[in-house]
Amino acid sequence: MASARTTRRRLAASVATVLAVTVGAGVLTSPGAVAAPAAAVPAAAPAQAATTPQPGATSTSEAVLPVGADIVSTGETGYLTSRKDGSGATVLEWRRFADGSVVPVTGAGPVGYDSHSDTVVTSDGGTTVSVRDMSPGAVNSYSVDLEAEFKPGAKLVGVVGGNLFVKVPTTQDYHELWQLSQTDGITKKTKRSAGFYSIDFKVIATTGHQMLVLGSNRVWSQATYRTQFWKTQAPVEGDTAVDSWSAGTDTQHIAAWNNNSTGAFTADYTAWVDYPTGYTRFVVAADATATHFRMESHMAGARIEGVLWDTLLYGIPGPVQDVVQSPLYARSAKSATSEPYQLLDHYSSVAHAPDGTLLVRGTSADVDGLFRIEVGDQGRPTATLVAHSDRVMPLTVRESNVPTAVSLEQPGTTVPMEWTLSRPSATVDLTLTHKATGRTLTRRLAQPAEGSRFSFAWDGVLGGASAPNGAYTWQITATPAEGDPATASGGFGVTREANPHDFTDNGSTDVLARDASGTLWRDDLFDWPTGTQVTTAKREQIGRGWQIYNQIEAVGNVGGSPVGDLLARDTSGALWLYQGTGTGGFTARAQVGSGWQIYDKLAGGGDLTGDGRADLVARDTSGVLWAYPGTGNASAPFANRVRVGGGWQIYNTVTAVGDIAGTPAGDLVARDAYGVLWLYEGNGAGGFGTRVRIGSGWNAFTQLVGAGDVTADGRPDLIAYGANGTYVYRSTGSTTAPFSRWTTNLYAGEGSAFNSLA
Repeated sequence: MASARTTRRRLAASVATVLAVTVGAGVLTSPGAVAAPAAAVPAAAPAQAATTPQPGATSTSEAVLPVGADIVSTGETGYLTSRKDGSGATVLEWRRFADGSVVPVTGAGPVGYDSHSDTVVTSDGGTTVSVRDMSPGAVNSYSVDLEAEFKPGAKLVGVVGGNLFVKVPTTQDYHELWQLSQTDGITKKTKRSAGFYSIDFKVIATTGHQMLVLGSNRVWSQATYRTQFWKTQAPVEGDTAVDSWSAGTDTQHIAAWNNNSTGAFTADYTAWVDYPTGYTRFVVAADATATHFRMESHMAGARIEGVLWDTLLYGIPGPVQDVVQSPLYARSAKSATSEPYQLLDHYSSVAHAPDGTLLVRGTSADVDGLFRIEVGDQGRPTATLVAHSDRVMPLTVRESNVPTAVSLEQPGTTVPMEWTLSRPSATVDLTLTHKATGRTLTRRLAQPAEGSRFSFAWDGVLGGASAPNGAYTWQITATPAEGDPATASGGFGVTREANPHDFTDNGSTDVLARDASGTLWRDDLFDWPTGTQVTTAKREQIGRGWQIYNQIEAVGNVGGSPVGDLLARDTSGALWLYQGTGTGGFTARAQVGSGWQIYDKLAGGGDLTGDGRADLVARDTSGVLWAYPGTGNASAPFANRVRVGGGWQIYNTVTAVGDIAGTPAGDLVARDAYGVLWLYEGNGAGGFGTRVRIGSGWNAFTQLVGAGDVTADGRPDLIAYGANGTYVYRSTGSTTAPFSRWTTNLYAGEGSAFNSLA
């Protein structure tokens, strides 16, 4: 416990700064939370001079509150708390502001009342009430049996200072409201109600020796009785009668008056709660204008705890023993549409001070104790720690802000993620997991410069490459210096546009290369280039034994799956289909044809017919070019061949590049023996237009690959590989100058390492 107390001392020393962030100007930005001029803000009560402890009092050098203690009442010099001892009995204690001394309140009964003063009012749980003035030097105290003083059935319904307010039965279920006080041994009783049909009363103390009376009458209306809920305010001192017919009343016709109703009264506002069918409603009356409005509570059964300046305070108190989410909320009292905001994470009890401030037993961030809620410099409520407990607060994740749908299509996209903890003193570890592959990303999040909001901007990279499509989970683990870790988790989905040359389902181009040993490799490229530079993400081995094939061709999606597929022809002329799995590999091969040895060139991946399916072209040894329309059927991926034209034997390379010239169908590029590159625009019917010369010197390259959209601009590109380097030829959309050369680190220094690219 020593370490816990040391921690609490440190936290208490800095709590004013913490709360300035958590409940001050940094949070109170909700619409409707309008700040009042600071000049008229009431000041908190000054600290009292040190006094000599009364007999039985114990003193401490710091304000420490027992963990299980609730606040009951407070005055100018101290406050009353209630807690359970080891035997389960209630212990009432008066705690002084000046020196922290604790005075046991004994012999008065276990039930305490909020008195707005240094007067402690308790009862035995029955009809006997005790009154004791705890201010320094005071001796006034007395006890009274309410039933003996009035009549059987008399019940205490409110306390204002040393004044007791008692409802006294008359006939049937009607009651009168009486005020009782005692000075110098002289008891004074004053009847404060005038209405004959009053059923119930509840008295709430306010500032300036005023009281707010909530009550109900039974009135005759249209041959039936109905219950009328009403309120009025009046000075405590004097003999003014109050009832539903008094000035300033406001009636609400409801089925029955709820004795749990709460309210507040200041110089500017009167507020109370009523309960129409199915929900809780706050009623706020601006006393200066005699107008009022109603605003629905966002919590059923919420209590009004007070009004500070122009702010309504409310919530549903939770148990002091278990810190659950029972926040104290605030919202502007000026507008029915004002938005609520949170002052404390949890509260269990409230006491009202004579100066209009509130003492609240609760928690904020990692601080547990007693807080004074008062008007700050900007006219908004602030919370200041009065006494702390030694409770080690559990760390919690208060808010997670992670998008549920993520598009990584645009270059430079980052995904912002944020988590707000109940306190900043923790280390936070994040794990992102791609559900389909199980691949993960783990990061320790940076400590925020201020506050407790941890953030992470994901760059869309997973395992060294662009993140694949699909469902993801996220989880954070926040570990405090002391106490148990807190966790939070959720999920999101990633989408990328399909790329016919993508085998990892991440939208970026993959290039396949076979080396001299027959090993097939896959290089994943980043399609978010820097300037005119395309970089590689990672390389992985696909498998060995691929030397049995004399042609390997990436043909796009011909098998009906979402990702690209691979065709391979062996030396006997058998054609094999390897369907992409979407995880970088391929399924077991399936034979989809024989007799393909009649062709010396295969080119696939482009849509020649405009039907949305990838097609294949093949040139026979006589120079005739044939088109094989795609079917989308993995067992028979191509329809019967269609003759495109003859004379294609003049080209040593034919490559399907997709639509690079702006027409709806896929195009071809062909290189002749002189190194001249020619463009054949697809006409959408399986044929091509007149060739267009687009460059020379292309005999420097041994392989030309139609690589899909490498640069993420929506157009397919070309990769050229040779001994003197590898380049990405970015599509421009122009017929006469369709390519712009970009650099890449793909196959850097490996210009003769591979004999086939796809």
